[in-house]
Amino acid sequence: MSPTNRTVVVTGIGATTPLGGDAASTWEGLVAGKSGVRALEQEWAAEQAVRIAAQIAVEPSEIIPRPQARRLDRSAQFALIAAKEAWADAGFTDRAGEGDNDAVDPDRLGAVIASGIGGVTTLLDQYDVMKEKGVRRVSPHTVPMLMPNSPSANVGLLVGARAGVHTPVSACASGAEAIGYAIEMIRTGRADVVIAGGTEAAIHPLPIAAFGNMMAMSKNNENPQAASRPYDTGRDGFVMGEGSGVVVLESAEHAAARGARVYAEAVGQGISADAHDIVQPEPEGRGISAALRSLLAATDLDPAEIVHVNAHATSTPAGDVAELKALRNVFGEDVDHMAVSATKSMTGHLLGGAGGVETVATVLALYHRVAPPTINVDELDPEADADIVRGEARKLPVDGRIAALNDSFGFGGHNVVLAFRSV
Repeated sequence: MSPTNRTVVVTGIGATTPLGGDAASTWEGLVAGKSGVRALEQEWAAEQAVRIAAQIAVEPSEIIPRPQARRLDRSAQFALIAAKEAWADAGFTDRAGEGDNDAVDPDRLGAVIASGIGGVTTLLDQYDVMKEKGVRRVSPHTVPMLMPNSPSANVGLLVGARAGVHTPVSACASGAEAIGYAIEMIRTGRADVVIAGGTEAAIHPLPIAAFGNMMAMSKNNENPQAASRPYDTGRDGFVMGEGSGVVVLESAEHAAARGARVYAEAVGQGISADAHDIVQPEPEGRGISAALRSLLAATDLDPAEIVHVNAHATSTPAGDVAELKALRNVFGEDVDHMAVSATKSMTGHLLGGAGGVETVATVLALYHRVAPPTINVDELDPEADADIVRGEARKLPVDGRIAALNDSFGFGGHNVVLAFRSV
């Protein structure tokens, strides 16, 4: 096979989310239809209009040594936790080229970890320190902590990546764009292995207030676990989440040479932009349709084999429907055999981390041949023209090759669609 058209596979997964501190517990929560949304108990939350969020299930302080954690923004802490799990899950024990890990050439190893907002908690907290205690009390680690590329840089240092360390920043499409970029690094011969995903830690007074004042977030403070309700007629906005999802991608040849376990094939990506509005989605889903067509044109994906879609579906009135219109516009009747899951109903919206976590969910859906449910759909929107998996998880076809899509869209009109296939 030409080095510019190599097959890419997923060999490792890792996550830390509102549902669990690793990929296994997160997957278990998704299949069970568990909500990770709860009331905010921080003192600052009392004056907020939005007082709920999907906070991380296992605090990084339980995993990362305190001296190391003090030099990392919360978003980088999440990324390191997920990356360590994914790296070990892929069968690697040390940095590339060191210790027992001679299976990866560090010059052929990349890292692509995205964040939509970056080290916002560090930035805002250190500003408060300066105002309250003076300039001399500002941490000397502030700049490397708040940089949007800090999670990627730290993950690159963790694994010893020298083929390139990158940080796409495309709002809520960032995590998916990172994985798409990683796929292309391998497909085009720049790397043999890339660790990729997304992370976010923006549960802080300012982002909560800003999104709340935009009327973008649910204010269902009385019933947090029912607040994120994609496709329900009563949906009133997204619920902010935090966490990280990371995968290890390899060329199929590299994975086979070391006898790696393969979860799925990473078929490819489709990318477009709406050119419509800085925050509002194009209502007919034209930009999303363009991303889907781009995916089909760039890969050998057959719409007949797509049986599952992990939808972007954030629980906003306009966005949920626009995505389904695009699927119907491009795939027509083939949409009828696609089981559509909106996992943000359980995890909340992890912004730049969403594409990473939802890639982990999509890959595991193919690997276990189970589609997670969409919870909190009490009254289905009549415009939701698709087979929404509701109530409980659904088995996917047990025989033959099947494929799944992971959709991610972001403020600015960014559209990214990733495709994976069973092996």
